[in-house]
Amino acid sequence: MRTYLTVSVAMATGMVIGGFAVQGLHAQAKPPIYYISEIDISDPDAYGKEFAPKMQALIKQHGGTQVAIGGIAGVRAKSVTAFDGEAPKRAVVQTWASLDKLQAWRNDPQWKELRKAAEKYAKWRSYAVEGTE
Repeated sequence: MRTYLTVSVAMATGMVIGGFAVQGLHAQAKPPIYYISEIDISDPDAYGKEFAPKMQALIKQHGGTQVAIGGIAGVRAKSVTAFDGEAPKRAVVQTWASLDKLQAWRNDPQWKELRKAAEKYAKWRSYAVEGTE
């Protein structure tokens, strides 16, 4: 009888641990958030020197990742190809683990300070899209 009890407790414990493991895996499988910025730059030199490197460091600090950087201004910028309509002067795509992390980056006082200073030589159109599973 004692053997049956030991086996039953071990099986129940294994099921509980397995349930938590499955929940953890489901939480990790959450699709990323993609943040897209279309930027109209009037002063590429100032944007590339004063704003872009500082903002890229802040993005990294908050856990965001630059996936694509295209157009004028900045060291790592690649070309942008338009298919429908006119391409923006600069386009940036970032990934974030969650919308909360993205919003924490945008609510950072340093982000607000950098963005306000950069508004004299750039205008933004930006939005977030949840990735597919």
